Formats: sequence, structure tokens, C-alpha cells
Amino acid sequence: MASTPPPIGPVRNVVDYELLFDCVHCGLCLEACPTYALTRAEMDSPRGRIYLMKALADGKLSLDSDAARHLDLCLGCRGCETACPSGVHYGRLIEDARTYVQENYRRSPIDRIRRAAVDAIFPYPARLRAFLAPLRLIERVGLRPLLAAMLPRAMREWFDLLPPLNKAHATAALPDGAPDAPRVVVHHGCVAQVLANSENSASERVLAAAGYRVVRLASTECCGALDLHSGNRARALEFARRNVRAIASSGADAIVSAASGCSTAIAEYGLLLRDDRELASAARDVAAKVRDLSALVLDRGLPSMREFKCTVTFHDACHLVHGLGVREGPRKVLAAIPGVKLVELAESDFCCGSAGSYNLTEPEMARALARRKIDNILATGADYVVLSNPGCAFQIAAELRRRGSTIKVVHLAEFLAMTLSE
Repeated sequence: MASTPPPIGPVRNVVDYELLFDCVHCGLCLEACPTYALTRAEMDSPRGRIYLMKALADGKLSLDSDAARHLDLCLGCRGCETACPSGVHYGRLIEDARTYVQENYRRSPIDRIRRAAVDAIFPYPARLRAFLAPLRLIERVGLRPLLAAMLPRAMREWFDLLPPLNKAHATAALPDGAPDAPRVVVHHGCVAQVLANSENSASERVLAAAGYRVVRLASTECCGALDLHSGNRARALEFARRNVRAIASSGADAIVSAASGCSTAIAEYGLLLRDDRELASAARDVAAKVRDLSALVLDRGLPSMREFKCTVTFHDACHLVHGLGVREGPRKVLAAIPGVKLVELAESDFCCGSAGSYNLTEPEMARALARRKIDNILATGADYVVLSNPGCAFQIAAELRRRGSTIKVVHLAEFLAMTLSE
């Protein structure tokens, strides 16, 4: 009696199965992977995780605590994509795999509570403001150091990541610009508009100085990146739809975000909503308009800048360099400012450990990566470390404070804004 042939294709819908076969298992991604660099474990490398995804899809492996742990530990930094000679779409694979984990694995009670808190609060600016209101009051009366000293270590490390909560900030009026000037929307994000809205305002100010017409959305929804990274794909799709409708109706020619993770998420809306009958075309149009601040500034010519004598180093945010492929633009802009000396940072594109909410859900790995990043920053002797993502700013600034360093952490938009000639 003839044996039954094995089934063709996956027995579980874990990821886009065909994408797994782009990986030729050469291992060139290993040293570009932050988790592999620290653990030296094959299953904590992109290649190892791809083996794991295929084994899960083929039904050869159960989704147990070990499998979930190796997938959870990935930062989603996509450094492996830059290193890969075969064009593996690892970012898509890990996001699909995390959706599968989210829907099919029951985490520990503590992990569920931690993740539920992040999911319920961070994508919603109003909720985040309300959550932080007591801390703002504590900081205003000068008791923030006392509170930090009283907190358990795990909560204190979360607390350390918060920037000053009572920083004075006002949204300035902007010139209309020439009628035929390109129109730009700055997507204000969710966490960014609460904790780093000065970066959004600085982006708008710099773009206006460069000759763009800045168009403001009536309100800004979360881009969906936090949900994509944590496996909540359904809500990410809903956020994407709301953003596509809002941005498409704005008439913007270009879209910028002060958070590079948001920029990358919006740039992938065309793929994310490819099966949406109503919005697929609009999503492709919106995705095609995503630009980086430095690219837009260079397109129009650097606005008039005053001399600003200092030494600067630049940290490449993961999604800026590996997701959008932007590397030289920020450096060209910084080097063009009179008085600025730009010093290259060793491992500039190696993840700092922030990675969206990763430093909240995986604090030990995140802290180890932060220490490695700060070692390299201190070695530059810079006065400023400039970057293009608020999450990186929170992470790096917190570790610099722990070291007692006086190096200032500044978003590229804010650095450009403070060097503009008035």
C-alpha cells in the first residue's frame, strides 16, 4: 500500500510562508543582530528565528515558552535586512510571527499585565496624558528624585526613561509659504505628541524655514507601529486606515514624522492595506509620500543657519537606516551647519535597545544594549548626540544620566531649529 505523501506547504498559518525561502542561511545577518551579538545563541539570530518560524509553520514544533521567548526577544530593528544579500523581508516575517504568538500563546500573568498596560495606554495620547498627570505634579513640586529612589528597581528603570514632563512648549504659528510650495504634513505620532511634541514643532519650523507649506492634521492617530511590533495586527490595520483617510484628505505632497518608526510604518501602508478594497490605492499613494526631514531640507537647500561651535555625533535610529534606507542625509545637513564638527559614532546603526516598547517589555536586554551604545557615544567626546527618533532619545538620555555624562541628546529637528538664523 502506497504511503501518503507529505502535505505541500504549511500546516499552520504563522507567516507568509513563501518569504521564508528567500533566506539562504548564509549567516551574514548574525553579527548585525543585536540579540545574537549579546547572547551568541543561534535561536536569537534572524537565521535561527527563520528556522523557528518554518518549524512552527510546518507543524514540527509547538509554540511553547522557549519558542515564544526567542521571537519576543527580537528587537525588530531590521539590521539583518541591511546585511542580507538575498533581500529577506525579515521585518514582515517577525511581525507576522508575533501576530501568531499573540493569538496562540498564553503568557505569564505578569507579562500579560505589562503588555496590556502598554497596549491600552501608549497608542492613545489622551490616556497617556491622564496616566502621566500625577507624575507631572510630583515633578512640578520637585519630588521626582524622591519618587525614583522609592520605586522598585523594575519600575524605576521605566521611570528613568521619562523625559522632563513639565518642559515648557508652545506650538508656534507658521508662515503660509509660497502658494506653489510643496505641502508637507508632520505626523505627530501618539507617544511623541505627549512626551516629545517639541520635536514635532521643531520639524514644522525647520520645514517652513526651508520653504515648505506645513499642513497640520486636525488630529493624529497612532501610526500602528506599536501594534505591529507586539502582534496586534487588527488594531494596527484600523489605525492605518484612519491615517490614510486623514493624510489623503490633507492634500500633502510629502509626509514626515519625528519618529522614524512611525515613518517606516506609514511607508508600508501600501503593503499593509493591499487587500483593502476601499483604501488600497490611497494607501499606496500615502506610503509613496513618506520622506525624511533631512531629505526635504536638502531638496530645497539648507535655510540660513547661524554659527554653532560644537562637536556632534549622529546615532542612526534603526527604522530610519534599515527601514527607510536613510543614512547620509542627516550627516550632510549637520556637516553643513557653520561651526559644527561631526564625529562618526562606532556602531552608529546598532540598536540602542529602545525599539518601540521593547525597553518596557524586555528591560534587561534593552539596558545591555543601551550600555553598549553609551560606551561608543562617550568615546566620541561629543557635546551632542543627535538622532531622529524620540524613543532612542529617551533610552540614550536615561543611560547618559546614569553615567553622570553631560552629553546632550537632541533630535535632529530640534538641533536644526536651534541653529536657524532668526
